[in-house]
Amino acid sequence: MAHSDSIREAAFRQPARGGSAASVALACMIALAAALGIGRFAFTPLLPVMLHAGVLDLRQGGWLASANYAGYFVGALTCAFLPVEHARMVRAGLLTTVVLTLAMGIVTSLPVWVAVRFVAGVVSAWTFVFASQWGLARLARLGAPAWGGVIYTGPGVGIVVTGLLAGAAARQGPAFGWLLFGVLCAVSTAFVWRTFSSAPPRTVGTATPSEAATAASGSARPAASTRSGSAGMAAPMSGAERRFQGIGLVVLYGMPGFGYIITATFLPVIARHALPGSNWPDLFWPMFGAALIPGSLLAARLPARWDNRILLAGCYVVQAVGIALGIVLPTAVGFAIGSVLIGLPFTAITLFAMREARRLHGEQAAGLMGYATAAYGLGQIAGPLVAAPIAARTGSFTPALWLAAFVLVLGAVGLVLLAMKARSDRD
Repeated sequence: MAHSDSIREAAFRQPARGGSAASVALACMIALAAALGIGRFAFTPLLPVMLHAGVLDLRQGGWLASANYAGYFVGALTCAFLPVEHARMVRAGLLTTVVLTLAMGIVTSLPVWVAVRFVAGVVSAWTFVFASQWGLARLARLGAPAWGGVIYTGPGVGIVVTGLLAGAAARQGPAFGWLLFGVLCAVSTAFVWRTFSSAPPRTVGTATPSEAATAASGSARPAASTRSGSAGMAAPMSGAERRFQGIGLVVLYGMPGFGYIITATFLPVIARHALPGSNWPDLFWPMFGAALIPGSLLAARLPARWDNRILLAGCYVVQAVGIALGIVLPTAVGFAIGSVLIGLPFTAITLFAMREARRLHGEQAAGLMGYATAAYGLGQIAGPLVAAPIAARTGSFTPALWLAAFVLVLGAVGLVLLAMKARSDRD
């Protein structure tokens, strides 16, 4: 393991041929920042601005959020059926994201907004999957696969930028904010347009089911499954035990989808209610995004031999603590630490779950990945639909947040029990 770690470190330090590896990683990072940071998550910092302007209420905000998550889920699960050249799909996806983002600032009809957010979710998933496959294939041919970790900092970068700009745009109204983000997406698209040239024949085809499954969860699976160890091969166990562990993974992986999404959707609204007149609420969402960046890089470097279920349980607890901090300590410090704790394991949760699926089923893990992704996606869709009515009825997000934290802790306990059962069966 030490030898393989040194090889990975050497690959990262190795200069890219003519800077090509760096340019590929940077282009994909920017593409993901636009597709996810703007196309998917820009709604979060703009939601309080839209509520304040009276263009929608909290329940309608929940509909828009769930429409986007549903679109992302559908988009990710349909990637395997799209016979489109990867780079061309990325270009088309980025252009469509520009149009849809601008449309949110031009149109004022709620039904149209719902449709736009749904389609934006579908397109962001397609862009994510095909940019990932294109970038990782290019880096592999360049002999610099370790640069793949840089690609998956893109969502965090996008969240940071949009979060900071949303605070500045709040005084101009929500329409200005959406138009500003549309222009930013257009500039980002122009910046990477030439890099996403037609890919060599080796990269032409459809996205694999495992890549589609990874994308639907909302974060990326860095190329850690190729390491030596149990991550990329089926574990020696009976068929009944394998099925039990797989079902447990599917059920328990759906819980963080529900748990994190309530805070991720309504964080600025919650913080503004708790800290009226403060400038801090505009910074908590960028803090969440900033935490994704080191989380993505660090999670990919953890040894593959570590028990994925225990790692997942730890991530669930970290997010639950982050949610609870915003409830018991509704101050700038509490929200700041909570935002970091929720964001830090965001990517790691997907990495460990997909790695566990590969441990259970090896190269035949795509089906299990798809079922787990479906559970996670359903959790994301359900979160805003449950939280918004509770908040509207009680006048507070506290009950919904406690429910989210409880679900995460329950999931962590389930994962520990799952790991303990596996060990007892082996003994």
